[in-house]
Amino acid sequence: MQAIRSILVVLEPDRPEGLALKRAKLIANVTQSHLHLLICDKKSDHSAYLSDLAASLTAEGFSATTQQDWLDNLHQTVIAAQQAEGCGLVIKQHYPDNPLKKALLTPDDWKLLRFCPAPVLMVKTDRPWTGGVILAAVDVGNSDGEHRTLHAGIVSHGYDIASLAQGTLHVISAHPSPMLSAADPTFQLKETIEARYREECRAFQAEFDVSDERLHIEEGPADVLIPHIAHKLQAVVTIIGTVARTGLSGALVGNTAEVVLDTLESDVLVLKPDDIISHLEELVAQR
Repeated sequence: MQAIRSILVVLEPDRPEGLALKRAKLIANVTQSHLHLLICDKKSDHSAYLSDLAASLTAEGFSATTQQDWLDNLHQTVIAAQQAEGCGLVIKQHYPDNPLKKALLTPDDWKLLRFCPAPVLMVKTDRPWTGGVILAAVDVGNSDGEHRTLHAGIVSHGYDIASLAQGTLHVISAHPSPMLSAADPTFQLKETIEARYREECRAFQAEFDVSDERLHIEEGPADVLIPHIAHKLQAVVTIIGTVARTGLSGALVGNTAEVVLDTLESDVLVLKPDDIISHLEELVAQR
């Protein structure tokens, strides 16, 4: 996160909280990042509002530029601006969708998580990060190269946020429930499954300096456990990685990030491995 030089902040003038900008200023204070403010709207003119905001940020010592634009939809508008400006992080406030609407249409924020090549921070709460718990979700059971690289990115971002917020990093990894039909006897008993995961965690803990009391290994589906542990720890930020599933052209986010977006009570940072980022950048360039 220290390497981020420019942050794209998605603003919504009809929602006065401005939580995305508050988080962006917190991060920019530490990283000295430039702030690029974007309003996605084709109907109203927001130039005066953007100008006043940029002037206020400049007076506070920030570097800021502004843009109002609209392409076919919100997520394409955001991604086009992110690519054009070379922003290393996108910050947007998240508002839960109506369940009926969500059942019929894929929410814009889900599409942004799926297709944006840069990390996306969805801001959900005005709780201060200072002194809080940062929760990093990893899948220790997958230790292939792609997951190892992703885990390193998740934990690295977690430590960066914990450092700037003077908080504490915790890590969660879910493991599957016992299956009597499993070919490997290890996966037939809860005790042997957990023991195997804890053993695999030893190398992970040593590599990333995660103590036993800050590591949470639980049985069950990740999309249930992550919000549960985040609530239990009162986490202020939850960091989730995503690896594309086979057959989906490398572009789709595993659905855990999408499912937990509304159920988590914390802000959510979603990361992707380099190969998915490269693929998504190619898709954007083809448009």
